[in-house]
Amino acid sequence: MILGISLLVLWIVVSIPVYISGELITGGKAGFGAAMGATLGGAIMYVVILWAGAFLLTPILGASAVTIAFLFALLVWVAVYASAFDTGLLQAVAIVAVGWLVLLVMDYVLVSLFGVALPKFWPF
Repeated sequence: MILGISLLVLWIVVSIPVYISGELITGGKAGFGAAMGATLGGAIMYVVILWAGAFLLTPILGASAVTIAFLFALLVWVAVYASAFDTGLLQAVAIVAVGWLVLLVMDYVLVSLFGVALPKFWPF
């Protein structure tokens, strides 16, 4: 029960930067429901494509299969954002990039004010 509530709260919190960046990039046409759908759908599709691609392509391509699956998973993730916000791929990439920046700012503010950090989603 606590895990489910925690995951729901995390999903909502992580959707906030996506919503803000969607609003900025689409000129105010994005909705919070679209941001939540993009966040959930993008994550699910990313994991499915990465796992399936690596599993199915490794016997054929060897170790490079993981890299190819990763690149394809990123492309599908951006395509989910493009579909959710009804934009092109370049605007979807911009939504992702601005969303990461907003998430970094949110994390900094939360740590500064409350000493609480969001889970680290970035590699640096």
